[in-house]
Amino acid sequence: MTKVDFKKELKHLYQPAKKDFEVVDVPAMQFLMLDGMGDPNTAPEYQQALEALYAVAYKLKFASKKQLDKDYVVPPLEGLWWAEDMDAFTSMRDKNQWSWTMMIMTPDWITAALFQQTLGVVREGKQPPVALDKVRLESYHEGLCAQILHIGSYDDEAPTLARLHHEWMPARGYAFNGKHHEIYLSDPRRVAPEKLKTVLRQPIRRVDP
Repeated sequence: MTKVDFKKELKHLYQPAKKDFEVVDVPAMQFLMLDGMGDPNTAPEYQQALEALYAVAYKLKFASKKQLDKDYVVPPLEGLWWAEDMDAFTSMRDKNQWSWTMMIMTPDWITAALFQQTLGVVREGKQPPVALDKVRLESYHEGLCAQILHIGSYDDEAPTLARLHHEWMPARGYAFNGKHHEIYLSDPRRVAPEKLKTVLRQPIRRVDP
C-alpha cells in the first residue's frame, strides 16, 4: 500500500520559496476545521481545538487505511487568522483580537459519512476531546494567493506581513481577497523558534486600475 504525502504531492503549495512572495492558484481542498478566538499562547480554547482536530485527523487516517485501503501522512496543521483591524497582526500585534479557524487537510476520498463515523468512534473513547463537537468537514477554495516560506519565530512574522500588505500587494495591483493563512511545517515542541518553518499565504485579487 502506497502512503501519500501531500506535502510532496502538492509541493508548490506546501514548499514555497523563502526569498520572495510567489503567486499560486490554490484549488478547492477539503479540511477538518474548528473556529475560535483569542491568543493561541494563552487561550484554553486554542489547545482544545488542536486536541480535537488531531484526534479526528488520526482516526480518519486509520479508518481510511483499514476501510478504503488508502494510506496517507496526516498533513500539517494550518490556520486562518483575521481581526476586525488587521493591524492586530502587524504593528499592534494584539493576539487577544485574533479570530482563527484551525484546520487539517483531508484527502478528497474522505466522505461525510466516514467523517461522521469517525466522530462517533472518537466520542466513544476514554477521554473524548472537549471541543470534538465543534469539528466540521468542509471544502475551502482560496484561488489566487501570494505566499512565502517564513523561517523563524511566529512573533517575527510581522515585518514580512507588513511588507506583503503595504508594499508587495499595492505595487502589483493586488487587494485582499480572503483570510490570512498559515501552514505549520514544524513542530514548535521540537524545533527551536528561530528554525520554525511556516508558509504564510494571503488570498489576493486584481484591482482594476
